Amino acid sequence: MINVLIYGIGGKMGANVLAALADQEGIQAVCGVDKYVPDTVKVPVYSSAADVKEKVDVVIDFSRAETIDDILAFAKKTRCALVLATTGYSSDQQAKIDEMSKLVPVFQASNFSLGINLLIDLAKKAADVLGLAYDVEIVEAHHNMKVDAPSGTAMTIAKEIAGEYEGGKEFVYGRHETNKRRSVNEMGIHAIRGGTIVGKHDVMFIGKDEVITIAHEAQSRMVFAVGAVRAAKFVAGKTPGKYTMSMMLAQ
Repeated sequence: MINVLIYGIGGKMGANVLAALADQEGIQAVCGVDKYVPDTVKVPVYSSAADVKEKVDVVIDFSRAETIDDILAFAKKTRCALVLATTGYSSDQQAKIDEMSKLVPVFQASNFSLGINLLIDLAKKAADVLGLAYDVEIVEAHHNMKVDAPSGTAMTIAKEIAGEYEGGKEFVYGRHETNKRRSVNEMGIHAIRGGTIVGKHDVMFIGKDEVITIAHEAQSRMVFAVGAVRAAKFVAGKTPGKYTMSMMLAQ
């Protein structure tokens, strides 16, 4: 049995991960960490991972970037695996995560949806076929409570597509700070925030007289929770290192 600590168990994603775990065999939630504890949560919840008493094999994190030090300290002490679904890390925080992957298995992704990862594969293929004759623009939309912008998923999509072009692409965020014509090497990245949008990403390839759009919209947070649980089962017991969605989906 794989024992899971849900970091951010009191949030919306924490509730979805808890529900997703209940539908799986061979894996279970044994505790959580959060400042807020809903009455519906039936496992122990702590304010810090340092207080956790249960044996934990994997931490699934859907919290905020500032909690990473607490998570990494727990991983260093227990040598548990990490599934990091939080985005918006600073370069220093990411460096700490990369260093921790030398001690424990770290599964990190900006988006745990199978559909998003298919979108990335299709967009890379489109970039390879269409080349510089088509401009590339990415538009992402999320709920009004999301902190980071552009989304981590949009940045992952952009970096993956840029890798298909010799010399890469210059990322332009919005265009309100510039007043010039678009260059052929630009890739525009735009963020929308409002209401309760779970997550929507459109990749547009814009050529002469036609536009090709590859789009994905998550209609429920459960798609991310199911992916994270699948990642936890994949990474549990692995050797130290960095693990990704593409590695998991290749098996």
